[in-house]
Amino acid sequence: MSCNSGTLATYTPSASQPWNKKRIQHFYRRIGFGATDQFISNALSQNPSSFIENTINDVIALGTLTPPIWANMTYSDYTGIDPDIEIQQQHTEIAFSWTNNMLANTLPLKNYAIRGRFTMFWSNHFVTRLEDYWCPSWMFNYYQTLQTYAFGNFKEFVKAIGLTPAMIVFLNSYENIASSPNENYARELYELFTLGVNNNYTQQDIEETARALTGYTGYSEFCAPITFNSSDFDTSSKTIFGQTANFTYDTVIDNLFQERSTEIAHYICGKLYTYFVSPDVDSAIVSGLAATFIANNFELAPVYKQLFKSEHFFDDTAIGVIVKSPYDLFNAMSKETIPYFDNSFLESIIWYNGEIGQSIFEPLDVSGWQGNHDWINSSTLIGRWSLMEWYIWRIWDDQPDTLRDFAVSLANTSNDPTLITQIIVDNLISNGLQTPADYTIATDVFKAEVPQNYYDNGQWDLQWSTVPYQVLLLLMHITKLPEFQLK
Repeated sequence: MSCNSGTLATYTPSASQPWNKKRIQHFYRRIGFGATDQFISNALSQNPSSFIENTINDVIALGTLTPPIWANMTYSDYTGIDPDIEIQQQHTEIAFSWTNNMLANTLPLKNYAIRGRFTMFWSNHFVTRLEDYWCPSWMFNYYQTLQTYAFGNFKEFVKAIGLTPAMIVFLNSYENIASSPNENYARELYELFTLGVNNNYTQQDIEETARALTGYTGYSEFCAPITFNSSDFDTSSKTIFGQTANFTYDTVIDNLFQERSTEIAHYICGKLYTYFVSPDVDSAIVSGLAATFIANNFELAPVYKQLFKSEHFFDDTAIGVIVKSPYDLFNAMSKETIPYFDNSFLESIIWYNGEIGQSIFEPLDVSGWQGNHDWINSSTLIGRWSLMEWYIWRIWDDQPDTLRDFAVSLANTSNDPTLITQIIVDNLISNGLQTPADYTIATDVFKAEVPQNYYDNGQWDLQWSTVPYQVLLLLMHITKLPEFQLK
């Protein structure tokens, strides 16, 4: 049960709930992937409500990804010696683009990271798997659809996503014909995409819906557009949710939103809540968001704005309660310490994240990654530690002085190792450490092999030659702490 007593009323800063670095980091860790000092300074200078309003509006205004030259290629267009190599390169190109957006670390680009976050959320709701369709043009079309509708109208989102070739192939819609209906997409449309499991629909509703979704069988060539074939469409009447008509693809979704609007709104707002706020659902908050969703004809932006502006979202009990995904883990670490990456680095990050459970375009199954505690087990925890070690050592090998710069950017001219340690820890861990003893241990790690008398007499400071390595040791320590795994 949630201990969060905040409501959906707009958050107003107060002495006990100030608009400060901690809350801004919370905002960016949840709707983006962490915040640089530039992000934080910009947000601090604004009223929270206006800042969030403008941020979401700016994301909405972003143009979608420019189609690559291969965006409409079919298999016969691949004339190279080994088409599979070229196809793999194109898959990698979009994975790079998405990962690069999520890592965006300058103020003009921050909105791409936010859109990357919401693209990630919706890709884990409207799940497809690249390994099941293995076509770059279909992958791009699916990715572009997620980006186009992530802040748009959910009803139109549902209509569009079901007609992407990636989804048509993944959930076997291309096999759905009047003489032999395939129920796969109809079932997931209700169970996973709009209503939730066993939420006011019947097996008969699924069967009748499958008949209404027949006809998208024009599957002439690998990677070619999949078209509607009227000869495979069931033209007879169907009865769905008590309504009888010759339902088609569009009208079956219109009927779904007309007859089950309350169920859809609560289900989607519940998923938004568990992903962006807390795994412990507050049903009153979800109901309030659902009412906003319905009142705004299923536009997503008003729901986002209400949630992220709310005192509930910024309540202390909402901070540091969700386990970071692999992409959370790395992206926030990069933005909040020393941003450092290039194309070879991106390739390594994509591989590493896949090794610890999150391969983009490859969720585990149609229900997606379950998230939170499912991200961590005895194997993935060691992998998470290894990922952070690899990143920190790479910085040390290539740009060791940036470790000193990082400490100075936070602690300025302080020469107090206890204070410096606390500042660095609190910058990277949402709620800090649990006890003074934990800070003492971290401070001892940071002090390293420097004799105590240099600290006692004030000779040591952040310009010492040992400081980059001291910061490295502290970062290694922090990234293995349980508290670091939370956002």
